[in-house]
Amino acid sequence: MYIIIPAYEPDQRLVKVVADIKNQLPQAHIILINDGSSPLYQNFYDDSQRLGATVLEHSENRGKGAALKTAFSYIAKVNKSQDVMITVDSDGQHLIKDIISVAKTIKQNPNYIVLGARAFVGKVPARSRFGNRMTALLFSIVTGQKISDTQTGLRGLSTDLIPWLLKLRGERFEYEFNMLLEAKQSGYFIREVPIETVYLENNKSSHFRPIRDSIRIYSPFLKFSGGGAMLSAIIDALALFVLVALTHNLLLSVILARVISSSTQCLLNAKVVFNRTSPLFKSAVRYFMLVLVIMTCNYFMIKAMVGIGIGLVIAKLLTETILFLVSYRVQNSLVFN
Repeated sequence: MYIIIPAYEPDQRLVKVVADIKNQLPQAHIILINDGSSPLYQNFYDDSQRLGATVLEHSENRGKGAALKTAFSYIAKVNKSQDVMITVDSDGQHLIKDIISVAKTIKQNPNYIVLGARAFVGKVPARSRFGNRMTALLFSIVTGQKISDTQTGLRGLSTDLIPWLLKLRGERFEYEFNMLLEAKQSGYFIREVPIETVYLENNKSSHFRPIRDSIRIYSPFLKFSGGGAMLSAIIDALALFVLVALTHNLLLSVILARVISSSTQCLLNAKVVFNRTSPLFKSAVRYFMLVLVIMTCNYFMIKAMVGIGIGLVIAKLLTETILFLVSYRVQNSLVFN
């Protein structure tokens, strides 16, 4: 069994984590990654190494995802048989009994990604509670799977998954979210094991950057709703002006402009947002069928809402929000896969 501990500028709790694991799981191989910490923190890595941990180093801070990939690459070189890997945070949030529970579960279910799921009860920092609820909601929308803790750092993985794990996108905190997003379509299951929620000193040791790392985690939604929609709208407007000038036929120009802009957004979603796995022609056919369905639903939903007394502006906003979520889900699960 391999225990993987990514660490960036840790404190004495890292040494305690390594010592506790060595005392209670003496057969475990501890892989500690120094993710570009300054020399001021070297003593914590040296103490951990003296306790028996293997220390891998990055010359500069590259992020948690990159640290995990470094550990996976190392294990792939030194291990030639099927084994289990447990990822653990360096700040003492994960209790040994919970590490053991996750390890037992992954041994019995090697095709699963086993998550140590926190209950988020008691004194939990507001940003942690809100962030987890938000990503859990988005994960449910995208995949149709309900997971209570998408951000847990305590995870059980089989070494058989290493080739797939090394191909996943992301170098920082978004890597762990991408792991869950792409598990189902890659043929892997997800299972949660309840663990205790432990936050020390209001989780001030966390290196999570709320704005920058949240953007990384939610980037698929931002690309889908922001860049793609904006580019499509610009192309639609430009095409409309040009076509009206050329044909002097408004209806024909509107239809052709929408076809052009929709085609552009289809290509963008296929190549950038959803990383298409099905043939492009088949995806395009599905996409335009979805466009027709969404347009039809848009009309009837707005008409129904206005008919019961809801203002047009509110009806439009509600309809677009609902259909945006439906469209994202369908494109991710059916159109481009």
